[in-house]
Amino acid sequence: MGMLDGKVALVTGAGGGLGRTHALLLASEGAAVVVNDLGGARDGSGSGTNMADTVVQEIKDSGGEAVADYGNVSVPEDARNMVKAGVDNFGKLDILIANAGILRDKSFKNMDDDMWDIVVNVHLKGTYLTTKAAYDQMLEQGEGGRIVVTSSTSGLLGNFGQTNYGAAKAGIAGMARCLYLEGMKYGINVNILAPTALSRLTDDIMPDAVKDQIPPDRVSPAVVWLCSDDAKEVTGRTWLVSGNRVSMLAWNLMPIAQKDEAEGPWDVDEVGEAILATKDSWPSINPMRGFDV
Repeated sequence: MGMLDGKVALVTGAGGGLGRTHALLLASEGAAVVVNDLGGARDGSGSGTNMADTVVQEIKDSGGEAVADYGNVSVPEDARNMVKAGVDNFGKLDILIANAGILRDKSFKNMDDDMWDIVVNVHLKGTYLTTKAAYDQMLEQGEGGRIVVTSSTSGLLGNFGQTNYGAAKAGIAGMARCLYLEGMKYGINVNILAPTALSRLTDDIMPDAVKDQIPPDRVSPAVVWLCSDDAKEVTGRTWLVSGNRVSMLAWNLMPIAQKDEAEGPWDVDEVGEAILATKDSWPSINPMRGFDV
């Protein structure tokens, strides 16, 4: 007996890396899986069927159920058809893991509109379109569901050379923090994943010393658990998963400067002095990767 027996899942970008390990583990826990992958390069160019087909065959060879989908998450009809593939082949859709993504890293000085648009289109619009299609299907079924969207510490905390990617990933987290409030009424849980793992997106930006410690299959157990009935009360959370470490990111309000409201507004130099007086207690900033946590 698996934790997801009888469930149907859609994983986008499941032809390699994190998406592949999510799909394989979902299947090993009993879920039927729609394996979506456009089959393109890391920068979003090209397409093909081999990546999705290979993962589907891996699942079938292990005794699981799966079907391939080759759609583009940023195309509305394709996003709806991914969900339809789950319904047509397995009768319903219970789980969405929105994982598909690309990279076009460049310092902001050298960023151009095309680099910005394609990354935001795939990550943010693609997550919106697939989530919208899955959410509507879950509402129609009336039995709740599980949605896990993929953000990043680049969007939540910052990273050098990834303003386009970080903006998209921050938008994904913002969407999910609103959607979970709506989904609670219908039993649809929405959680945010910010993973750190070795994949073709990260291979050339990860230090060699840590690569062996962060394979993608270390991230998938927590993600799959969030899709289970055991996690029915867990929603609206942001999960940072790296290797075998699972952390929850929760925003804390840090009071900086305050005076009695009856006194009127701050003088500019006065508020500046009050702000700087607390500077030694601020969270530290790594100039290459944003805030340390």
